[in-house]
Amino acid sequence: MEDKVIIDSRKLITIFGATKVISSTLTQAVVEINDATMIISGSNMEVVKLNLDDKEVEFSGEIKEVKYSHKQEKTSFLKRIFK
Repeated sequence: MEDKVIIDSRKLITIFGATKVISSTLTQAVVEINDATMIISGSNMEVVKLNLDDKEVEFSGEIKEVKYSHKQEKTSFLKRIFK
């Protein structure tokens, strides 16, 4: 399944492809999506739907910002020395 994000009127966000919800507070949610991390910031954030079997998570609240970043591959100490 491909990653897919749907934002409805900045009040509801549905994320497809989620593998893990790392944290969720009233102001921020952090979701792991395959090889990336998504940070959703806002206010009154709460989990509406969580189905990790189908890789789907949904948050409601006032969505102010969405950041998406790829995970960096960990390199061993020896690889960093002998480039």
